[in-house]
Amino acid sequence: MHRSQGFTLIELLVVVSIIAILAAIGVPAYSRYLQRGDLVEATQGLSQYRVQMEQYYQDNGNYGTGGACGIAAPTGLVNFTMTCVLNTNQAYTATMTGNAGSQVAGATYLINQANTQSTGQLPPGWGAPTAAASTSWIVR
Repeated sequence: MHRSQGFTLIELLVVVSIIAILAAIGVPAYSRYLQRGDLVEATQGLSQYRVQMEQYYQDNGNYGTGGACGIAAPTGLVNFTMTCVLNTNQAYTATMTGNAGSQVAGATYLINQANTQSTGQLPPGWGAPTAAASTSWIVR
C-alpha cells in the first residue's frame, strides 16, 4: 500500500477558513488600536498648549490681543492640525482636527481657558458623541 503525501483539499479549505475568520476579527481591532494611539497626539498637544497659554496669561494678564492667541499653534504635528480662536482677550478655544488621509481624519478635540475638554467629532467609524459624552475627550 502506498500512501500519498500532502494535504487534502478539504484540509486546506478548513485552514483557509480559520485564517479568514481570525483576520476578520483581528484587522478591525488592530485598526481601532492604531486610531486610539493616534489620538494621543491631540490630547497631549491640547494639554501642553493650555499650560503654555496659562503661562502667557500669568505674564500678560490676557490670552492674546488683536484677535490672535498669545501662543502660536504648534506645527509639525503628524495626524492633527491645531487652531486657536481668541473669543475675548480673557477666553480662547483651542481645537485639534484630524488631518485628511489619516486614520483620525475629521476627529475634533477642544479645550478652553477653563480646562473644559470636549469632543466635537469622533474618528471615522466611531459614531457621533452624545451631548453628555461630548463634555470630555472620548478616546476609546
